[in-house]
Amino acid sequence: MGIFDWKHWVVILIVVVLVFGTKKLKGLGSDVGEAIKGFRKAMNDDEKPAEPAPAQPTQAQPAPGQSAPLNQPHTIDVQAQKVEEPARKD
Repeated sequence: MGIFDWKHWVVILIVVVLVFGTKKLKGLGSDVGEAIKGFRKAMNDDEKPAEPAPAQPTQAQPAPGQSAPLNQPHTIDVQAQKVEEPARKD
């Protein structure tokens, strides 16, 4: 018997319909369906090879003594390295 008995599921379904109503359940079902379709589409798009992005023209460097424009992004390219700490003596 237990919770997997079909009679229990029927009672739960009736209570859910009484609490939420059929309109909200229908809307919830369509929202879940659209979410699944969007997920499948996104997964299929990820499997396709991405097209290379068009090359962007490079910006001219500012003259000596002038600062770069404020809206220009600045990127620092670094690589993290693990540092071993010496054992402590207590």
